[in-house]
Amino acid sequence: MVRCMGAKHSYSWPNDLTPISLSQTSTTTVNRGHTFPNTMAAKKVLMLHGFAQSASIFSKRVGALRKAVGKDIELVFVDAPHVLAPADLAAAFQSTSESSTLEDLGAAEAGTETDPALAPRGWWFADATRTKTTGLEDSIMHLREYLLKDHYDGIFGFSQGACMATIFAALLERPEAYPPFLVDGKPPHPPFKFCIAAAGFRSTSPLCDAIFLPSYSTPTLMILGKNDVIVVEERSKTLLTVAANARVEYHDGGHFIPSKAVWRNFLKAYMKDPTADLPSPSAAPSQPASGTATPVTASA
Repeated sequence: MVRCMGAKHSYSWPNDLTPISLSQTSTTTVNRGHTFPNTMAAKKVLMLHGFAQSASIFSKRVGALRKAVGKDIELVFVDAPHVLAPADLAAAFQSTSESSTLEDLGAAEAGTETDPALAPRGWWFADATRTKTTGLEDSIMHLREYLLKDHYDGIFGFSQGACMATIFAALLERPEAYPPFLVDGKPPHPPFKFCIAAAGFRSTSPLCDAIFLPSYSTPTLMILGKNDVIVVEERSKTLLTVAANARVEYHDGGHFIPSKAVWRNFLKAYMKDPTADLPSPSAAPSQPASGTATPVTASA
């Protein structure tokens, strides 16, 4: 069971296909087809965790941001459909250029024999060449169910979840690229107003190419860590080849979402109005939109 608590109410629901929906003062959850409406007209954002994390782990990792957005923005955390076995994690660690651990991935809490909410999960399985995305179709259909139940203003992902967020943003603009995604010949949801990709990258596979190419136009905020050795800067910048309306911001850390007050305030303001002229949260100047920058590409 997963318990979600607001200021005055708490709800419990089975840990199946139900998202973890958290805000500081009010909560909306979907429980087996029943919706508990939020009395506040909050914006709603779909939150996608990184590889080897889970909805519960990701929610805890961005706890300061959850508190900062308060009643204005509702963050809905969703589990990826694929539970990772030890062999999956070992293969993933071997495929990175640096030696990696669950802690490096932001998933130190993950474990396969403890709380099911902490089971490591992934949105797809990649091969050594990073040209296959086995299981991506399952994740697309898994997330489609949430879009059919509710309306989301934007999507926010970390690491592999960031890549999944950009795939979904692009797919809602070009839903015919994957016909099973359609419902009675129509998309299940309108395009998002924004996409936030923290430590993300562009995945390359036949399906991803069909979805991404030539480009997608949803406003996309890319957050890169200058000292990230899991998803290095060159790999993150591969997104600039397909994101036609991107803004890039850097932080001085590694493979995580920055949590300083200036970043929390910036992210809250961006989610409230992605078209606003917001000052950069970092000391270094932000990179211009992708249409005016020369991207650095690398094999994804």
